[in-house]
Order: sequence, then structure tokens, then C-alpha cells
Amino acid sequence: MLNARLRTAFIALPLFLAALFYLPKTGWALFLTPWLLIGAWEWAVLAKWSLVARTCYVLILAALSLVFWMLVVAPAHVPAEITLYAIVMIFWLLVAPLWLARGWRVDHPLVLALTGIILLLPLWLALVQLQREPQLLLVLMAIVWISDTAAFLCGNRWGRRKLAPTISPGKTWEGVAGAVAAVTLYYAILAVSFASGHAVLSGIVGLAVFLALTALGVEGDLFESWIKRTAGVKDSGTVLPGHGGILDRVDALTSSMPAAALLLAWFT
Repeated sequence: MLNARLRTAFIALPLFLAALFYLPKTGWALFLTPWLLIGAWEWAVLAKWSLVARTCYVLILAALSLVFWMLVVAPAHVPAEITLYAIVMIFWLLVAPLWLARGWRVDHPLVLALTGIILLLPLWLALVQLQREPQLLLVLMAIVWISDTAAFLCGNRWGRRKLAPTISPGKTWEGVAGAVAAVTLYYAILAVSFASGHAVLSGIVGLAVFLALTALGVEGDLFESWIKRTAGVKDSGTVLPGHGGILDRVDALTSSMPAAALLLAWFT
């Protein structure tokens, strides 16, 4: 498993970085779209829909991505994107916590379809928009990667108290503490070494943004874990050997990157 993970990362990471830094906005959007559609397919599989329903859902996501792409490049795109991100934040701050706390096992097709759209489409749009500052996007995505790695290592070493045993038994409060400590250190290094007056690298406000994105990332991870648990599967797919599916890799990003895009729009 470890060898498979390393091989996949060795191939995928350079490809991702090259696309992030060297593709124009349209090329970057096209690069991300197949992954969006694979994620939509995986979501439809988790929802246990028929082959026809899965295909229709993927086509719907493709059409919606085209619509929002047209809105983004249009002169009056800001209200559309801000509205979408605001709706997403309502979901992550109100609906998702209640969903997890109550342990809802939702099987209504329309609810699942809308939830999948809320998870995937805003993430795609946020990544497309944030590529205008590729270094900043990489910094923001690294929050999730560092948080996830630190939570795993600290949880394995010191984990005792379960964070959400009915959702993801492997996650612990000690792991969360490790994630918070690692992200705080990461922010301090960035603020001291590369601070350039950007709002997300400015004092206590910047640290609050980093920790808020960390907390949202944990929530996104837990939410996808719950969906997989209710579907009775370990991974969302097999497209990434050693890592599972696309949803397994972007679970924390679905909640944190739209929030990052919304915060940056507010700062600017």
C-alpha cells in the first residue's frame, strides 16, 4: 500500500504542480474538469444509483461547470460566485454539523444529488479562481495536507480520545491537536519568511484563517467518511492506487477551498 501511494504521488504531484503554475486559466479549468467528473461518478456510486442515473449526474455536473465558467469570465460574475460560496458555507457551518451529529442516513436521490453538487462544484470553481495566484493556492492547499499528515502521525503516536468513533474510529482529539500545532507552526514560518502584506499572512487574522480552514478540512474529512460508512465502503473509488478515489483525496478540500475563496474575495 505504501509503495502504491508513493508511486501515485510521484506521478501525480509533478503533474499537478506543472498544471497549476504553467497552464493558463482555461487550460487549468480543463485540467480540473475530468477530476470533477470522476468525483461526480464516485458520488453517484456511493448514492447507489443506476448506471443511467450516474451517467446523467456526471453530465449535469459537466453542464454546471460550463455554466459557472461562463459566469466567472463574464464581467458581472462576482455576485454569482459569492452567492455560491455563501450557500456552501451555510451547508458546512449549519447543515453538515447537524447531519453528522444526528447521524443521518440519507437515501433520498434529490438530497444526495444536491449534496454532491455542493461538495464538488464549488471546489472546482474555487480552484479555478484561486489559480490566479498559484503560490497562494499552493499555500492554502498545503494547510490541508499538513493538517492531515500531522493528525495521522500524532493520532497514531498519542491518540487516546476518539474524535467521532461512530464516523471515523481512527481519528482522535490528540490528532486534531497535532494538526492545529502543525498548522500554527506552518503559519509562523510563512509569516516570518514570506510575509508580503497579504491578508492571509498578516498577524492574528491570518492565523485565524489558517486554523478556520484546518477545522473545516477536518469537518469535510468526517463528512465524506460518514457518507462512505453509510454506503458500506472503505474508499470512494480506485482511480488513485494506494489512495482510493478522487473523493478520498479532496474530502477536506471540498469544505476548505470554497471558504478560502470566499475569504479572499472579502479581503480584496
